[in-house]
Amino acid sequence: MSGPRPKPGILEITPYTPGKAKAQGFARPLKLSANENAFGCSPAAREAYLATAGDLALYPDPNATALRAALAERHGLESERLVFGCGSDELFTLACQAFLEPGDNIVQPAHGFAAWAIAARAQGAQVRTAPEPALTADVDAMLELVDERTRIVFLADPANPTGTWLPFSEVARLHASLPARVLLLLDGAYAEFARGLDGFGDGLDLARQAPNLFVTRTFSKLYGLAGLRVGWGYAPRLVAEAMQRIRLPFNVSVPALAAALAALGDAPFVERSIAQVQRWRPIYVEALTGLGLDVRSSGTNFVTVGFPDRPGGRAPEVEAALAARGILVRGLAGYGLPAHLRVTIGDDAANQRVLDALEAILAE
Repeated sequence: MSGPRPKPGILEITPYTPGKAKAQGFARPLKLSANENAFGCSPAAREAYLATAGDLALYPDPNATALRAALAERHGLESERLVFGCGSDELFTLACQAFLEPGDNIVQPAHGFAAWAIAARAQGAQVRTAPEPALTADVDAMLELVDERTRIVFLADPANPTGTWLPFSEVARLHASLPARVLLLLDGAYAEFARGLDGFGDGLDLARQAPNLFVTRTFSKLYGLAGLRVGWGYAPRLVAEAMQRIRLPFNVSVPALAAALAALGDAPFVERSIAQVQRWRPIYVEALTGLGLDVRSSGTNFVTVGFPDRPGGRAPEVEAALAARGILVRGLAGYGLPAHLRVTIGDDAANQRVLDALEAILAE
């Protein structure tokens, strides 16, 4: 082979595969494959985005000063411990760059978010996966995999792609059982949708005192800004300082910072978005259970559905049949769940369309 050669392991990484966005024969299919907000984005965020049109020649604020102050006030956090990224994906990458060396390892649940493993393997680290009984992270199984070369333990709560969650007492037990040198990265991309669930906690209170807990959040889901890529995390001072040293200086754009700040302040949009998800989750569970499907209780803005192994009713066949009707959902074979589909909760019309289509497909 001539020309530059990637470092060992890079070409062995499986690239991230996003949810489908196109369906043959449909100019605008119903896209429920990426857990985007059912209502789009906040009108205030859209206005703030458009208002930045005259500033596109300017570099963004490298410190995200206004958004940093607003988040610190909203959650009662020390602003200097906040780290901002181009989506929370970049925060995972920064953590792996700062704390992993070749030969180290990370530990994650078996069906963990794919971006974690990509970030770790890019640093030459090993990825260890613990079984997930009932599609739920198992603290003891994860702890069994921790050894002297473990540097980061990844956990999403609630989890993607399963939608399940742990009571915070289990998250705290995981943290308390880790050596102080191991960073627990708690991915809270869907934390707002778990509000009010029995025993759930977002981890920010524990992170205020813990020297090895990094909590990440995103503006992509609840706030409907997936296209602008704004993530933030709350880290111990030394962890934040390490990541800040390698973070690219202008990683969050001018329009993204403006829209995120406006979205954060639009309480009616936030409450409407959460209420829509909380109203429809039990409806989905009841309706799909009635069709003989395995539906997990979800703490997110999606439901994960298991399909039986019978002709015409297998998950890949149902996914194709839905696409033929202009409905896009997420197949989970790439996450080790070939019998499952993930369905984003949409607006009322979208949700009813999905349920009607599934009933018709399974009846056929």
